[in-house]
Amino acid sequence: MEKNTFDTHIPQPPALPGGRAAQHEHSPPPSIMIKSQPLTDEERATYQWQMWTPGFGEAGQEKLRGASVLVSRVGGLGSVVAYELAAAGIGKLVLAHAGNVKHSDLNRQLLMTHDWLGKPRVESATQRLLELNPRLEIEPIGENISEENAQRIVAQADVIVDCAPLFEERFAMNRQALAQRKPLIECAMYELEGQITTIIPGKTPCLRCLHPEPPPAWKREFPVFGAVSGTVGCMGAMEAIKVISGLGEPLAGRMVTYDLRDMTFRRRNLLRNPTCADCGNIGR
Repeated sequence: MEKNTFDTHIPQPPALPGGRAAQHEHSPPPSIMIKSQPLTDEERATYQWQMWTPGFGEAGQEKLRGASVLVSRVGGLGSVVAYELAAAGIGKLVLAHAGNVKHSDLNRQLLMTHDWLGKPRVESATQRLLELNPRLEIEPIGENISEENAQRIVAQADVIVDCAPLFEERFAMNRQALAQRKPLIECAMYELEGQITTIIPGKTPCLRCLHPEPPPAWKREFPVFGAVSGTVGCMGAMEAIKVISGLGEPLAGRMVTYDLRDMTFRRRNLLRNPTCADCGNIGR
């Protein structure tokens, strides 16, 4: 397969006028208003090792406990995002995914099991996550994101992690994240390659800046190993943790891409499109 398949199927930074390289505008890590929730003794024991992380501590854990995250699709990518967030002690997950478990899901969708074939995916995901973390609040929604439901579903969470395979879903979430001023973590993969960026409304490029229109060659079904989608899923969960807790520096205005064929990782800077149809009128 041609090496440029990745450029065709996964959103890439736009070409800049005159071939200029994007200049990253350094800014402090974005902060969102999260009402911290105090921890129980059981939670302190469960999350002790991650609370040892410098800059996180019990205050960061309390922010996770008080936060909610929407994961759009809990397939090969989103199942890992949801599982890692549940393990890390997020307070609430909103899971949006339609359809029933199929055999072809089982090579990568780690929240789906063989005994759940033919039954709703979102119910399988809910059951598995509660087995891991019974303290977790879950809002299962047996729908895929669309223009009709995006406003309602996005409104239920503080942060959105986009793991959807279709650009129609991604664009609907992008518009609502901008309208509701909510951080949006964009994760994508194809074959052995993947990418991730964090969108902060009014501060960074949005998805429409990177892709004014859906790539014409995009197909609903594509090559995938679970280890590849799981890699970017772990990164997406960590970005959500960083945005919520203020830990480290999220990928705001930057994109990480990787190719697991040769274990190459790259980070590039992004620029907003001042005439973007979705975010061009949103002030900094």
